[in-house]
Amino acid sequence: MTASTSRSHKAIDLRKNVKKKKPRFRRHESWRYKRLKDSWRKPRGLDNKMKQERKGWPKSVKIGYGGPRIARNLHPSGYKEVLVHNPDEAASVNPETQAIRIAHTRNKKADYDNFNGERKKNPRFEPACERV
Repeated sequence: MTASTSRSHKAIDLRKNVKKKKPRFRRHESWRYKRLKDSWRKPRGLDNKMKQERKGWPKSVKIGYGGPRIARNLHPSGYKEVLVHNPDEAASVNPETQAIRIAHTRNKKADYDNFNGERKKNPRFEPACERV
């Protein structure tokens, strides 16, 4: 294991811990009205209590809640995912640092037939239908 991979694994563990402490960001007063979805929207308005960061109101999204930069865009296994559309693209993937993810536009049966050789070369092979 090289120094960079051990650093990325530490960063992934750190990302998990940061994510545990991160509050659930909710849209302002989405709990009050059924017509408002729970998905995050920035609170706007002069007297908005969330915007004013009043005690007792949900937390707002801030840069400090982000995970470590090294761990961003990494699969939980520690490998960088590469989206692949055909076997030629799969041949250019580095199996030590990258994992293959087949594009969802591909036919499932064709994937297993066409990418069979790549599966042997690169064990980190993920079909697009699997959610990470």
